[in-house]
Amino acid sequence: MILTKPSIEFLDSNSKGLALIEQAGRTCYQSQPTIPGSTGSATKFTQMLLDKGHHAMIEFGWLCYRIICDRGVTHELVRHRLVSWAQESTRWCNYKGGVTFIIPPWVDIPERFIDTDTWFDNEENYLDAADRTGDIEYFEHENLIWLRAMQEAEEHYQHLMGYGSTPQKARSVLPNSLKTQICMAANIREWRHFFLLRTHKDAHPQMREVANMLLVDARERYPVVFDDLIHNV
Repeated sequence: MILTKPSIEFLDSNSKGLALIEQAGRTCYQSQPTIPGSTGSATKFTQMLLDKGHHAMIEFGWLCYRIICDRGVTHELVRHRLVSWAQESTRWCNYKGGVTFIIPPWVDIPERFIDTDTWFDNEENYLDAADRTGDIEYFEHENLIWLRAMQEAEEHYQHLMGYGSTPQKARSVLPNSLKTQICMAANIREWRHFFLLRTHKDAHPQMREVANMLLVDARERYPVVFDDLIHNV
């Protein structure tokens, strides 16, 4: 069993960035000949579009990320319709060699136990090893309940696989905390909609954790279109 935290990886964006938004947007005004070609013109033009509420033009820009999170978060992610998705398949991916679970933000796991199984003998289970080494004292009761549930889920999965089950059958015993990877590509307008919903204080804590990581990265790349949303982080 491996325990890990959610993470994100930037994959790509449209090659022209804001310049494409400017080129498309100026079509509406037939002002293409006035494009100065300086690096700041696209930013200024995009800000003008946002100020005027002409948000359709920012659909010409897009971003793509790979997200590592738990299955519960992806169940919410894929409810966003105007997004392209590619997700790790539990039907075809075989976790017989070990199952990885995402640590929820409310579960306290010491850093040295994260992203590694080298601190205990692979012949032992996680909690038995923690008890033997004295590390069990680091886990409060609520954390122990979560750890025990993950451990039992992995054991049931491995038993099913050992009896000849296929991954698509054995997956039925795996919990929402199962680690998964998903690629998410959307235009900037849809990203803004996503961030407004998913970084809100009322969003699910795990979803908000992932959305805030995405927003921080997206803002660094395109501050003009995301700066006004950063207060939610």
